[in-house]
Amino acid sequence: MADGSSETKSSNQMWGGRFASGPDAIMEEINASIGFDKKLYAQDIRGSIAHATMLAHQGIISAEDKDKIVHGLDTILSEIDSGAFEFSRRLEDIHMNIEARLAALIGPAAGRLHTARSRNDQVALDFRLWVKEELQKTEKALTGFIAAFLDRAEEHAETVMPGFTHLQTAQPVTFGHHCMAYVEMFGRDRARVRHAIEHMDESPIGAAALAGTGFPIDRHMTAKALGFREPTRNSIDTVSDRDFALEFLSIAAIAATHLSRLAEEIVIWSTPQFGFIRLSDAFSTGSSIMPQKKNPDAAELVRAKTGRVNGSLVALLTVMKGLPLAYSKDMQEDKEQVFDAAESLELAIAAMTGMIRDVTIRADRMKAAAGSGYSTATDLADWLVREAGLPFRDAHHVTGRVVALAEQKGCDLADLPLAELQAINSAITDKVYGVLTVEASVASRTSFGGTAPSEVRKQIAWWRARN
Repeated sequence: MADGSSETKSSNQMWGGRFASGPDAIMEEINASIGFDKKLYAQDIRGSIAHATMLAHQGIISAEDKDKIVHGLDTILSEIDSGAFEFSRRLEDIHMNIEARLAALIGPAAGRLHTARSRNDQVALDFRLWVKEELQKTEKALTGFIAAFLDRAEEHAETVMPGFTHLQTAQPVTFGHHCMAYVEMFGRDRARVRHAIEHMDESPIGAAALAGTGFPIDRHMTAKALGFREPTRNSIDTVSDRDFALEFLSIAAIAATHLSRLAEEIVIWSTPQFGFIRLSDAFSTGSSIMPQKKNPDAAELVRAKTGRVNGSLVALLTVMKGLPLAYSKDMQEDKEQVFDAAESLELAIAAMTGMIRDVTIRADRMKAAAGSGYSTATDLADWLVREAGLPFRDAHHVTGRVVALAEQKGCDLADLPLAELQAINSAITDKVYGVLTVEASVASRTSFGGTAPSEVRKQIAWWRARN
């Protein structure tokens, strides 16, 4: 007796205190997914109703059983929506939780619902429906985000600011033009979302475990009922495919990277050293010890969430990289990554949209900074090419000497006397002063996609017609 008790105690210690009942408790803990896949309940019920309706239409189950199933599933949907439904870890996942409750509600007819399907194609359907809906939400959010940038771009089509390369002042641009750069970025993100929706718009239900079914099902009927373009074309690929989830995470990672770049600029621009923008209290916080501070916490958190989204992509790529066809239980690890990334992306887009609409643009600080660092030097070089006929490399050399002179005298290029400019190159005339201001610089950049206010307004109009 003592030996047996000692052995049991030792065994339980080996398994760990949390799993006092031994291997069964560990298996339940590692196998159960209801803690996260209950998020798919609406998609699971929707898919089951479509499947039951098709089975009855094809004469595989009776119309009476179909009506019982649909009524029972509607009841379960109401129970879950109201919070009255009790989820059980013992039943592993959302599919078995709903099926068990359906049996309790309608009896033996519930057992007919699973005819001609498997949990493999069932979960592929539920998850695909959820991702498709999330992509549609993301498309809508990005459209609103782009609209916010278009409004600010139109408002500041003529607001001059420094353009940067290497975070060093390069050439003057307009803030409207800078906003339109983000319109292009997030426009590409939205295009990727739209392509992903089209790409994954195929219904998995009916592939069964991996080989299809011998029942005379109509997969085109269920695909149409569930809003898919068509059914998938290979049953093995259907149950083993998670490309749609990977594509979602890839899109999310790229969009989060763009959001992070914007967040970084907001953080930099809101510092006293730049002072280009002023954040409202809605998107910033104070310091617990320094009363003068206003911290861009919302932007910083958006920047940080990019790490979560990127991590989710790498995690699922790693899960999928070594799986033989068809389904493996490893694929249960797909959903938490997608759910977390979707939540992070949705929140980040909402926060950044709010910030862009809410932020105060300090045009005076932007203009003052636009002329720093001799940002119109390229305009001088271009003028020497156009007006004096110098080869660009010679003009570049002359401009370098002019910049060196301005540095020596501690003044801007436009403040240098004409005689001193002509001492460097006699072809320079007083007309050169027309290109040395930041306003003249941006106005001259009229090439397609350039920073000239007239060109910025053309691009705004193009995007408004398509947003």
